[in-house]
Amino acid sequence: MPSATKTTLLTLATLALFSPQNALAESLELRVAIEENVSQVRIGSSVNATITDASTNQTLGEIQGMNGFTATTGGRGIALDKFSAPKIAINPKDPNGVVWIGDRWYRGRTLITPSSGGLTAINYVDLESYLYSVLGGEMNGNWPQEALKAQAVAARSYALYRRNRDGNSSFDLCDTARCQVYRGVQDESTGTQTAVTATAGQVLTYNGTIIEALFHSSSGGHTENVEDVWGTRVPYLRAVQDYDQNAPVFSWNKIISRNELGNIVGLGPITAVNPVGNPTAGGSYRQLEFISGSTKKRVTTETLRDNLNLRSAKITIVPQIITTKSSSKDQTTTSFVIQGKGFGHGLGMSQYGAKGMAERGLNYQQIALHFFQNTKLAKIDPR
Repeated sequence: MPSATKTTLLTLATLALFSPQNALAESLELRVAIEENVSQVRIGSSVNATITDASTNQTLGEIQGMNGFTATTGGRGIALDKFSAPKIAINPKDPNGVVWIGDRWYRGRTLITPSSGGLTAINYVDLESYLYSVLGGEMNGNWPQEALKAQAVAARSYALYRRNRDGNSSFDLCDTARCQVYRGVQDESTGTQTAVTATAGQVLTYNGTIIEALFHSSSGGHTENVEDVWGTRVPYLRAVQDYDQNAPVFSWNKIISRNELGNIVGLGPITAVNPVGNPTAGGSYRQLEFISGSTKKRVTTETLRDNLNLRSAKITIVPQIITTKSSSKDQTTTSFVIQGKGFGHGLGMSQYGAKGMAERGLNYQQIALHFFQNTKLAKIDPR
């Protein structure tokens, strides 16, 4: 597992002086798995690239730029065009070149290695270049710069936290939302590049350690204490007011029939739904009780979110009542309305909340330290 990245705590006054000229003296390279356990993968480079046996560092030859090749298992481990080796590295000869892996372009270089299900293609990429893309995958590059800068600090912290905790002998991170969305240069923009450069090397720390800087789209007005969602208390993932009122997912509804709802929870047609216990600090109920005739059953809101493909688990369910006759006493519940708020797990930084705070004139330091309580900003030393 990679060694932990060092950090040096700095004051906010010092951090405010950071500029593109204060970028990291030496780069920190990440290993991101782009294709895992596949039988083959398309590989290429925008410029001529050197092919190397990565197990011995011996140069095998060269491929021409803007040509595609299919890497497979075979020969001495990995076969690519006329080359074969236990592990193959593709290194663009021009530092401005990009590599093709699967169906996208990526900065950096490529390593192809055997794995349990076939082969795995790994992108070796500078941390800051990686973040150019991550920001575009996680937040709109046209949003206010202070929101993008807060996202850059959170994403950098999260990447290094996951690298230090979960990195293995082959790679540090995956490229999906399970790690962070990373889709190569297609997600970059001037906005994302500017925000990353302006915050180069900056991370969030708690007691001198880089934090798990979780983020989500929108909390629906208030984020959650992590223990109310995942069970274990973390001092920096605390429930705070959100400023996401203008988010398109701030509140939403979904109508479901009493029969369908009953099928989802494993009962007959539902006649009533009641919240269980008190709401969390973020305004969520962890369980709901479903009633079908004389039968009752409790189901977690997270289970309902997953089974019903909802945006979040911050939901209440109310009956949709129809008057069947002229008398208001003759009423029937034919369906229920799921009233939801937010999008995501509600922990850490709300992206729409960061946008709202930036639009109110707050800077990225204020935004980040609001959503990640009890933390400090620091700059990494990649050595």
